[in-house]
Amino acid sequence: MNAVELAPPAPLPPVHPATVPLPTLPAAIVDNILRAAFVEDAPYGDITSATLLSARATATAWLVAREPGIFSGGDVFTAAMKLQDPAAEVEQLVADGQPFEKGQKIMRVTGLARGVLTAERIALNLTQRMSAIATQTAEYANLIKGSKARVTDTRKTTPGLRALERYAVRCGGGHNHRFSLSDAVLAKDNHLAVLTGGDTAKLTAALAGVRAQLPHTTHFEVEVDSMEQIEPVLAAGVDTIMLDNFSNKELVAGVAMVNGRALVEASGNVNLSTIAGIARTGVDIISVGALTHSVRALDLGLDIAIEA
Repeated sequence: MNAVELAPPAPLPPVHPATVPLPTLPAAIVDNILRAAFVEDAPYGDITSATLLSARATATAWLVAREPGIFSGGDVFTAAMKLQDPAAEVEQLVADGQPFEKGQKIMRVTGLARGVLTAERIALNLTQRMSAIATQTAEYANLIKGSKARVTDTRKTTPGLRALERYAVRCGGGHNHRFSLSDAVLAKDNHLAVLTGGDTAKLTAALAGVRAQLPHTTHFEVEVDSMEQIEPVLAAGVDTIMLDNFSNKELVAGVAMVNGRALVEASGNVNLSTIAGIARTGVDIISVGALTHSVRALDLGLDIAIEA
């Protein structure tokens, strides 16, 4: 099998040109997340701002990058500010999915000073995390340009924040796996152990029985951890087969064995130093838990000037 020529790593470009709009982040989901966050952070109001600042004091503040990256979370920043001051004026200076440099102004808000300061930490916490995910995803996606593989997230997300983190993955040029346990059938090793009692001879019939119960619109994916499981799983008519913790040599052999009968997903031991080699094996999908479960928050700050 010929190796796929991959583009060398390069500085992060704009991930989404103006002609490629991002999917929208539902306002109702953002509102629910923010309201829960404010109940946690200011259950009885912000006594510091209420004590120190006049109710009529206004402020203009900028979200400023302390390091370079890819931005995600403009709608979240805006909604956080407007929940505290509905009349606040918010301007997004860097679009979601676009790069920014250290020192660059990303967002601007003008409104009541109490509202800006009450919303500051929540707005920063969320945009810092979302931008970190977008930035890291862009690094992974950049390493597999030129291959047919796509990089996807997993369900290893922060409870309550999955919608934001999945959106941030898209901002970075990645794709989303199933959103929840309700969205698709994904039979993993523990499911198969219970289903077959560890008897590989029962695998095809057991999975075919599952396939027969599913609506035609429901995607059916099965994880395997050995070459011997591939043919029995394919014989059941699955849509995607996940090759878990396979070596690159095994992935090449697995792709050849599948031979287009299902999508092939590679999972396990994926990091920035391994993803290019995995992409060269010919897999269709590379799922990366690290996109969301182990990012370091990007350093963004709120620089503020209060007007009398």
